[in-house]
Amino acid sequence: MSRWAPGPIVPHLKALHVAMLALWTAGLFALPRMLARHDPAVGQADYARIRRATHYGYAFAVTPAAVLAIASGTLLIFLRDVFDLWLLAKLLFVAGLVAFHGWVGHTIVAVAETEGSHTPPEPFWPTILLSLPVVAILALVLGKPELDEIPVPGWLREPRGIQLPFDVPR
Repeated sequence: MSRWAPGPIVPHLKALHVAMLALWTAGLFALPRMLARHDPAVGQADYARIRRATHYGYAFAVTPAAVLAIASGTLLIFLRDVFDLWLLAKLLFVAGLVAFHGWVGHTIVAVAETEGSHTPPEPFWPTILLSLPVVAILALVLGKPELDEIPVPGWLREPRGIQLPFDVPR
Protein backbone atom coordinates (compact mmCIF):
# COMPACT_ATOMS: atom_id res chain seq x y z
CA MET A 1 0.00 0.00 0.00
CA SER A 2 1.19 3.48 -0.76
CA ARG A 3 2.61 5.57 2.07
CA TRP A 4 -0.05 8.25 1.60
CA ALA A 5 -3.06 5.92 1.42
CA PRO A 6 -5.11 5.39 4.54
CA GLY A 7 -5.64 1.64 4.87
CA PRO A 8 -9.32 1.60 5.91
CA ILE A 9 -10.46 3.31 2.70
CA VAL A 10 -9.27 0.54 0.34
CA PRO A 11 -11.98 -2.05 1.17
CA HIS A 12 -14.70 0.59 0.78
CA LEU A 13 -13.22 1.74 -2.50
CA LYS A 14 -13.08 -1.87 -3.73
CA ALA A 15 -16.73 -2.37 -2.77
CA LEU A 16 -17.68 0.81 -4.64
CA HIS A 17 -15.64 -0.34 -7.65
CA VAL A 18 -17.25 -3.79 -7.77
CA ALA A 19 -20.76 -2.42 -7.26
CA MET A 20 -20.39 0.22 -9.96
CA LEU A 21 -18.78 -2.27 -12.33
CA ALA A 22 -21.70 -4.66 -11.78
CA LEU A 23 -24.22 -1.88 -12.46
CA TRP A 24 -22.29 -0.68 -15.52
CA THR A 25 -22.00 -4.10 -17.13
CA ALA A 26 -25.60 -5.04 -16.26
CA GLY A 27 -26.74 -1.86 -17.97
CA LEU A 28 -24.56 -2.58 -20.99
CA PHE A 29 -26.13 -6.04 -21.25
CA ALA A 30 -29.67 -4.68 -20.81
CA LEU A 31 -29.57 -1.64 -23.11
CA PRO A 32 -29.17 -3.54 -26.42
CA ARG A 33 -32.20 -5.63 -25.44
CA MET A 34 -34.14 -2.47 -24.68
CA LEU A 35 -33.01 -0.93 -27.97
CA ALA A 36 -34.30 -3.96 -29.86
CA ARG A 37 -37.77 -3.08 -28.52
CA HIS A 38 -37.70 0.32 -30.27
CA ASP A 39 -40.40 -0.40 -32.78
CA PRO A 40 -42.88 2.37 -33.62
CA ALA A 41 -45.42 -0.35 -34.43
CA VAL A 42 -45.90 -1.09 -30.70
CA GLY A 43 -47.93 2.07 -30.28
CA GLN A 44 -46.91 5.64 -29.54
CA ALA A 45 -47.27 5.43 -25.74
CA ASP A 46 -45.25 2.21 -25.43
CA TYR A 47 -42.62 3.45 -27.90
CA ALA A 48 -42.20 6.71 -25.94
CA ARG A 49 -41.95 4.79 -22.66
CA ILE A 50 -39.25 2.42 -24.00
CA ARG A 51 -37.34 5.30 -25.57
CA ARG A 52 -37.40 7.30 -22.32
CA ALA A 53 -36.32 4.24 -20.33
CA THR A 54 -33.30 3.62 -22.58
CA HIS A 55 -32.31 7.28 -22.60
CA TYR A 56 -32.65 7.80 -18.85
CA GLY A 57 -31.12 4.42 -18.05
CA TYR A 58 -28.07 5.25 -20.16
CA ALA A 59 -27.70 8.85 -19.02
CA PHE A 60 -28.56 8.57 -15.33
CA ALA A 61 -27.60 5.01 -14.32
CA VAL A 62 -25.17 3.34 -16.70
CA THR A 63 -22.93 6.32 -17.50
CA PRO A 64 -22.51 7.49 -13.87
CA ALA A 65 -21.79 3.87 -12.88
CA ALA A 66 -19.12 3.70 -15.60
CA VAL A 67 -17.51 6.93 -14.44
CA LEU A 68 -17.49 5.81 -10.80
CA ALA A 69 -16.18 2.33 -11.72
CA ILE A 70 -13.31 3.80 -13.72
CA ALA A 71 -12.52 6.50 -11.15
CA SER A 72 -12.54 4.09 -8.20
CA GLY A 73 -10.49 1.55 -10.19
CA THR A 74 -7.94 4.22 -11.04
CA LEU A 75 -7.68 5.21 -7.38
CA LEU A 76 -7.22 1.57 -6.40
CA ILE A 77 -4.34 1.19 -8.86
CA PHE A 78 -2.44 4.00 -7.19
CA LEU A 79 -3.48 3.29 -3.60
CA ARG A 80 -2.43 -0.36 -3.89
CA ASP A 81 0.64 0.30 -6.09
CA VAL A 82 -0.46 -2.35 -8.58
CA PHE A 83 1.57 -2.12 -11.78
CA ASP A 84 1.51 -5.73 -12.97
CA LEU A 85 1.18 -6.88 -16.55
CA TRP A 86 -2.21 -8.52 -15.91
CA LEU A 87 -3.52 -5.08 -14.93
CA LEU A 88 -2.38 -3.58 -18.22
CA ALA A 89 -4.19 -6.38 -20.04
CA LYS A 90 -7.28 -5.71 -17.93
CA LEU A 91 -7.16 -2.01 -18.81
CA LEU A 92 -7.08 -2.95 -22.49
CA PHE A 93 -10.34 -4.87 -22.01
CA VAL A 94 -11.80 -2.00 -19.96
CA ALA A 95 -11.11 0.20 -22.99
CA GLY A 96 -13.25 -2.30 -24.93
CA LEU A 97 -16.07 -1.77 -22.41
CA VAL A 98 -15.74 1.99 -22.85
CA ALA A 99 -15.91 1.62 -26.64
CA PHE A 100 -19.02 -0.57 -26.32
CA HIS A 101 -20.53 2.02 -23.96
CA GLY A 102 -19.93 4.70 -26.59
CA TRP A 103 -21.50 2.55 -29.31
CA VAL A 104 -24.62 2.02 -27.17
CA GLY A 105 -24.89 5.78 -26.61
CA HIS A 106 -24.49 6.42 -30.32
CA THR A 107 -27.20 3.86 -31.10
CA ILE A 108 -29.59 5.42 -28.57
CA VAL A 109 -29.09 8.84 -30.16
CA ALA A 110 -29.41 7.44 -33.70
CA VAL A 111 -32.69 5.72 -32.84
CA ALA A 112 -34.05 8.88 -31.21
CA GLU A 113 -33.01 11.32 -33.94
CA THR A 114 -33.83 9.20 -36.98
CA GLU A 115 -37.27 7.99 -35.99
CA GLY A 116 -38.21 4.99 -38.11
CA SER A 117 -35.11 5.12 -40.33
CA HIS A 118 -32.55 3.59 -37.93
CA THR A 119 -33.04 0.02 -36.88
CA PRO A 120 -31.02 -1.07 -33.85
CA PRO A 121 -29.27 -4.43 -34.14
CA GLU A 122 -30.69 -7.60 -32.67
CA PRO A 123 -29.30 -8.04 -29.15
CA PHE A 124 -27.56 -11.40 -29.82
CA TRP A 125 -24.34 -10.04 -31.37
CA PRO A 126 -23.90 -7.10 -29.00
CA THR A 127 -24.31 -9.55 -26.10
CA ILE A 128 -21.63 -11.85 -27.51
CA LEU A 129 -19.35 -8.89 -28.23
CA LEU A 130 -19.79 -7.52 -24.70
CA SER A 131 -19.26 -10.93 -23.10
CA LEU A 132 -15.69 -11.16 -24.42
CA PRO A 133 -14.17 -8.25 -22.46
CA VAL A 134 -16.31 -8.97 -19.38
CA VAL A 135 -15.12 -12.59 -19.19
CA ALA A 136 -11.53 -11.55 -19.94
CA ILE A 137 -11.61 -8.93 -17.16
CA LEU A 138 -13.00 -11.45 -14.68
CA ALA A 139 -10.36 -14.02 -15.66
CA LEU A 140 -7.54 -11.49 -15.31
CA VAL A 141 -8.72 -10.03 -12.00
CA LEU A 142 -9.56 -13.34 -10.34
CA GLY A 143 -6.63 -15.30 -11.78
CA LYS A 144 -3.95 -12.57 -11.79
CA PRO A 145 -1.91 -14.68 -14.24
CA GLU A 146 1.82 -14.30 -14.62
CA LEU A 147 2.26 -12.72 -18.03
CA ASP A 148 5.99 -12.13 -17.75
CA GLU A 149 6.77 -14.18 -20.86
CA ILE A 150 4.99 -11.58 -23.00
CA PRO A 151 7.55 -9.04 -24.23
CA VAL A 152 6.57 -5.60 -22.93
CA PRO A 153 8.76 -2.49 -22.68
CA GLY A 154 10.07 -1.79 -19.20
CA TRP A 155 8.40 1.61 -19.01
CA LEU A 156 5.02 -0.16 -19.08
CA ARG A 157 5.93 -2.51 -16.23
CA GLU A 158 6.83 -0.10 -13.45
CA PRO A 159 6.34 3.50 -12.38
CA ARG A 160 8.94 5.85 -13.77
CA GLY A 161 9.51 7.74 -10.51
CA ILE A 162 10.01 11.03 -12.34
CA GLN A 163 8.51 14.42 -11.62
CA LEU A 164 5.56 15.61 -13.70
CA PRO A 165 6.43 18.46 -16.10
CA PHE A 166 4.09 20.80 -14.19
CA ASP A 167 3.41 21.68 -10.55
CA VAL A 168 0.69 19.74 -8.79
CA PRO A 169 -1.41 21.92 -6.46
CA ARG A 170 -1.42 20.80 -2.84
